[in-house]
Amino acid sequence: MAIQTSIEETETIAPSWPWTRPLGLVFPDLPHDIADLTEIFPVVADSLRLPRPGGGRTWERFVALAEASAVDLSLGRLVEGHTDAVAILAEAGRMPPVGAVMGVWAARGPGADLVAHADPGGGFRLQGRKPWASGAHLLTHALVTAATPDGDCLFEVPLRGGSVAAVPGTWPAVGMAMSDSADVTVDIVLGADALIGPPGWYVDRPGFWFGSVGVAACWLGGAVGLVRALQADLARRRPDPHQLAHLGAAGARCSSMARDVAWGAARIDATPSDPIRAIRSVALEVRHLVENGCLEVLTHVGRAGGAAPLCHDPAQARRAADLPVYIRQYHAERDDETLGGYLMTGWSEP
Repeated sequence: MAIQTSIEETETIAPSWPWTRPLGLVFPDLPHDIADLTEIFPVVADSLRLPRPGGGRTWERFVALAEASAVDLSLGRLVEGHTDAVAILAEAGRMPPVGAVMGVWAARGPGADLVAHADPGGGFRLQGRKPWASGAHLLTHALVTAATPDGDCLFEVPLRGGSVAAVPGTWPAVGMAMSDSADVTVDIVLGADALIGPPGWYVDRPGFWFGSVGVAACWLGGAVGLVRALQADLARRRPDPHQLAHLGAAGARCSSMARDVAWGAARIDATPSDPIRAIRSVALEVRHLVENGCLEVLTHVGRAGGAAPLCHDPAQARRAADLPVYIRQYHAERDDETLGGYLMTGWSEP
């Protein structure tokens, strides 16, 4: 499958996206209804060449993530993980393995701890269990956090060969089902060069928060996909005034969210080496705004379209199921409380 997925070097993508689509970023061969990502995601991942976050073209990067997510949100989730892994390695001064399809597995959960022990051969032995491992059956490599006596460390882990295995039955999901986010068991010996950075490096760098805005761009793309499909559906009907009002409100909300993400991208590019607490405030604000906007879009699209597209259009039904799951990466009142604390202590950026 040949999929063109690129951003032209000479193109300027204006914040008028998502209704003026950038000509240099296209997914022309992707079907309307993607039933299986097994073949499609590795091809897309291999084809993508995105600007690095903080390099002056971060908005273009985020548009690419949003466009992939507008096609299919599970695809967007996997693309985001792959491109985030490539950016993390670049921050560490490293290149991904040739032909690698990558992700980042950094979640922790009850009874799902991964521990790294020093190995007699000078490397590390990783043992334990990792939850929420997106692309568990699809990736060739993952950047994986594991606990050490000095704190959590990040490791580059090859996934083929039997040392990392998905646990059957741990992803019975409806929403985000195709993201393949199973628990995995790990028992692997790695060389010393598998370690990426010192303890705590993964979360202590500004790039961690650049990536969190990239996730919000994927949420935005999920909302845009819903609205584009609603627009196409209403074009085949004779929409009543209420349907048009919901379409207009949902479209305006997507445009507003796009400006929020563009603002986040501009802040990242303006001061890519800002103190981490400053960019963290920006990232949490963008995520708050996009999460709330997605909830509004889900309501407007559901009311305008009714039950028919949710019952007879598999792609639209999947979008409506996927988005509420993915935006739960925003931790609601817990993250809002953090934002409030920043405002009280003067950490928030204007």
